[in-house]
Amino acid sequence: MAFEIIPAVDIKGGRCVQLVQGVPGSEMVSLDNPAAAALNWVARGAKTLHLVDLDGAFEGKRKNSPVIEDIVRRVKPLGVQIQIGGGIRSFKDAEILLSAGADRVILSTAAMQNPQIIKDLSESFGKNAVIVGLDAKNGRVAIEGWTKLSDKSPTDVSKQFEELGAGYILFTNIDTEGLLKGVDDGPTKALIRSVNIPVIASGGVTSIDDLLKLREAGAFGAVVGSALYTDKFTLEEAIAALEPFS
Repeated sequence: MAFEIIPAVDIKGGRCVQLVQGVPGSEMVSLDNPAAAALNWVARGAKTLHLVDLDGAFEGKRKNSPVIEDIVRRVKPLGVQIQIGGGIRSFKDAEILLSAGADRVILSTAAMQNPQIIKDLSESFGKNAVIVGLDAKNGRVAIEGWTKLSDKSPTDVSKQFEELGAGYILFTNIDTEGLLKGVDDGPTKALIRSVNIPVIASGGVTSIDDLLKLREAGAFGAVVGSALYTDKFTLEEAIAALEPFS
């Protein structure tokens, strides 16, 4: 199975940004045209894009919907898969995005607070449309835009979400997110061992070696943000390096 390299287009205040460990105001990248960023990654070989409404994640209400919908309209005709997260707090939120052209929706806070929503979405749209986002800090799942920590570890809840019908787990290691210091594949390996559905890794990717390490750990793919935006490596280089394993 091909390893997915998934460029991130994180949107805050209508801009494409990259934050350090998800902290507002810590932008290391801030671009005024998210659609141009998305189309750039597609032109350079991306087969899947990761779109996040950061304002929605922080505030619980999707504020960048017009920007995201514009990206979907431009990208979908190019045959690219789109996964969207941030502020999806209800079945209706997810339904709107899937109806607008998203291939996968990512639920984190809503999944932790109301696990039944995963079952309902899976039954309505199919498991491949449903990603549960498990974002961990100090070994505990963070919710509400990473502003609060639950008392659960990712491995505590991952099997439950698999049984409810999630098609994927997106695991973000907040401890390494945005620091550009490399990945810690230990927590990712532990999560991969706990489920039989694909796990997409995120957090800390700084080099192509990090991508190879995550592939070796058994990850389905990796979301990459800051490393691509700051030219630690190019998307073309990463695709070429992973090609032998496709």
